[in-house]
Amino acid sequence: MTTAPARTAEATRMYQEAHEAGAAIARQLDANAALVRELAAALRADPPRLVATGARGSSDNAATYAKYLFETRLGVTTTSAAPSVQSVYAAHTDLQGALFVAISQSGRSPDLLRQVEAARRDGARVAALVNVEDSPLMQRADFPIPLRAGPERSVAATKSFLCSLAALLHLAAEWKQDDALRAALAGVPAALEAAWSADWSDLVDGLVSARSLFVVGRGIGLAAAQEAALKLKETCGLHAEAFSAAEVQHGPMALVERDFPVLFFTQDDDTRASTLEIAAKFRARGARVWVAGGDAEATLPLPAGLDPVCAPLVAVHRFYAAASELALRRGRDPDAPPHLNKVTETT
Repeated sequence: MTTAPARTAEATRMYQEAHEAGAAIARQLDANAALVRELAAALRADPPRLVATGARGSSDNAATYAKYLFETRLGVTTTSAAPSVQSVYAAHTDLQGALFVAISQSGRSPDLLRQVEAARRDGARVAALVNVEDSPLMQRADFPIPLRAGPERSVAATKSFLCSLAALLHLAAEWKQDDALRAALAGVPAALEAAWSADWSDLVDGLVSARSLFVVGRGIGLAAAQEAALKLKETCGLHAEAFSAAEVQHGPMALVERDFPVLFFTQDDDTRASTLEIAAKFRARGARVWVAGGDAEATLPLPAGLDPVCAPLVAVHRFYAAASELALRRGRDPDAPPHLNKVTETT
């Protein structure tokens, strides 16, 4: 049985900090312009043979975004490297000629620090996207890139995640020298603000009594699904699992019964039609389906006309507001989830 919220969603730190993301991204793009141009020039002059990412939690969801962004827009193979390979197994990997991108809010997790040290030892150049500018991780990087999200006191990372995606987009645009992508990124802060008041009340109402759900995306949108599922577990105490639309029919579909909730994230690219087909199959099985997007098929509206690589930022931003409200409706404090700390120092 749920309890009545003692405060409004707008009063939570999670809501307030997420709402600051647009201003933080605008600040980041301006302050980091020279740093990102320098890194991009170095990568064009000596292209890496691959990109490896290192991250945990929400930052690892940002690394998923980096994979699809770099591979589809730059044609550079991008893979997620497990920190435990170095921190637990003390193994060597061949990263000669690679770019290693570490992503972190705090820049203090011991396993990520060891991974960065090993990456440099094994031949990689290291770029670090970190919110805490005086952190050990920033000091170990060849190319330190501050996220500039500002203080984030809620345990749930929100604006630092969105600033991570913006920093990756900034790097891709400068690396490719892509004016269209530069313009699309410059429009993200306004798109975030436009989406903030979109009506997602049906999602909140529909999940108040839910026990579990699937969150589905594909391609560049998979990161949005992963981040939403993590936040639903973390802030709402709701068992949520993220899947690619290409994978969810294999084993997970067997769990779907009437009224089983499924949240889809879509973007207007080559994955859209197939993702909507999967959503229709879930509806045919009696599932309760929500689709976030900027077109007529969407039941959770977002601004139309977004560049597909910008769509996940806008969708997740609006989702954060819904999650903070849902947490309260379920009798939980989104700022202080049980058993969790702001900084998780994994070894």
